[in-house]
Amino acid sequence: MSFQTGHIGLNVTDLDKSKEFYTRVFGFTVAGESHEDGRRYAFLTQDGTLVLTLWQQSEGRFATARPGLHHLSFQVANLEAVRRVETVLREIGATLHHDGIVPHREGASSGGVFFEDPDGIRLEVSSPDGAGDRPAPASDAPTCGFF
Repeated sequence: MSFQTGHIGLNVTDLDKSKEFYTRVFGFTVAGESHEDGRRYAFLTQDGTLVLTLWQQSEGRFATARPGLHHLSFQVANLEAVRRVETVLREIGATLHHDGIVPHREGASSGGVFFEDPDGIRLEVSSPDGAGDRPAPASDAPTCGFF
């Protein structure tokens, strides 16, 4: 038996705001949605494949101190793609951690940008190489730990 991640479902507080964020930052396409009160959701795809579902079923901000999702990571082919995401994040005023592209750890070639969605859900977009010329935010902990 072999497992791989299918789509990811996130609870959000404002479906319209989250749809705008994820379509703009990631280029996802809204493939289906419900506008029915109490049952609002959206299916986001990339190249026809379901990647993310958004469910308007929560209130408040993402609680990092509670059990559950730590962060959601997306990998892209190269650092140029990470730079494009970073540019959009800065344009829309998203919360960035580590102030831009950094390696995953001291001496690593892989790295990316670490940020939050409108509800404070922690996200990462990274590439397998190209970030090694930058200093890591912490020399004794992985960057994706959001320490």
